[in-house]
Amino acid sequence: MTENNRDAKRSARERMQQEREREKARAKRKRAALVGGSIVAVLVVAAVIGVVVANNKSGSSSGPVAAPPGATGKDDLAIPVGAANAPSTLTVYEDFRCPACDAFEKTYRTTVHQLMDSGQLRGEYHLVRLIDGNLGGTGSLNAGNAAACAQAEGRFRAYHDVLYDNQPNEEDDKFADKNYLIQLAGKVPGLKTPAFTSCVDKGTYNTWVNKSNADFNSAGFGSTPTILLNGKNIYNNQSNPLTPDKLKAMVAAANKGKPLGSVSPSPASAPQPGAASPTRTGTASRGTEGTEGTTGTRSGATAGTGPGLEPRTGTGERTGSGERTVTGTGTGTGPETGSGTGAGTGSGAGGSGVAGPARSGGEAPEQGTGAGGAAVPGSAVGTG
Repeated sequence: MTENNRDAKRSARERMQQEREREKARAKRKRAALVGGSIVAVLVVAAVIGVVVANNKSGSSSGPVAAPPGATGKDDLAIPVGAANAPSTLTVYEDFRCPACDAFEKTYRTTVHQLMDSGQLRGEYHLVRLIDGNLGGTGSLNAGNAAACAQAEGRFRAYHDVLYDNQPNEEDDKFADKNYLIQLAGKVPGLKTPAFTSCVDKGTYNTWVNKSNADFNSAGFGSTPTILLNGKNIYNNQSNPLTPDKLKAMVAAANKGKPLGSVSPSPASAPQPGAASPTRTGTASRGTEGTEGTTGTRSGATAGTGPGLEPRTGTGERTGSGERTVTGTGTGTGPETGSGTGAGTGSGAGGSGVAGPARSGGEAPEQGTGAGGAAVPGSAVGTG
């Protein structure tokens, strides 16, 4: 075999070896590509599963959920505020972590309260957890649940306003802290109760908030706050932005010719102990006596003159403990006459006796003072 033939064969073997090496390299790259593609596919599937799970957790279930007392609307997903029969309805989709919602509150709260308190407007609040989805966390969910717990205690509006007054920075998930939400309840008189605390701790209305969020997503609104007046979006017109005065004008125009709603006083506006009672008129009647001691006697005389007026004085002895002071006035029409006698025996030291509260018109307070002693007969005759 010549040298040239040997060189030719060696070159052929080398070329074949090189080709095999290149083929191995191509196969290796192909395997790597297949593995990489498989990993990507797995990650995509995992992401899809995560989205589905998140949506399920956000209330996509169509089953019934526990709604707070008084909730209304489709699936009981709205919390009502104001007169049920008000001629106009303001629908609010909001997120307690949303800074734009806080800006709406700060700008329109006084106006909205005035319209509600005068029977012109009814509010329906839908609680959303948009920021939880965008930034992560559970502050929107927990604050929404706490607001629903406040609704169960009859104090939704007051606590709703407190949450916005103490809203953290959008990226600070402070509302995820249930103890902080319970602490804020202390700013609403009568709200921080064991029932409210338990409701917040247990997340009683979490599923309801998630379902409200799913309803918001399916409606396609896309941003918070979403504000509807009688079903029409009034807050997203950038060329003609809403103002408090425009809101008043829109409500007035919508309500033209319609009766106002019947507004019930909130718990905070109910009469407080010690507040003055309204003046009454009617037939005169005798006031209730002060608390009497267990034993003792009293005597006195009563005289009255004039229609509807009964001045009375009396002295006597009375045994008992404690004092009660009541004063009252009344006006009325119609004469009153009466007579009576009474006697008793007893001994002991006694406190002072004073008039009972005023009832209907035409009466006056009764006064009596004295110390314990021997029995004294007494009689009382009054005309009026």
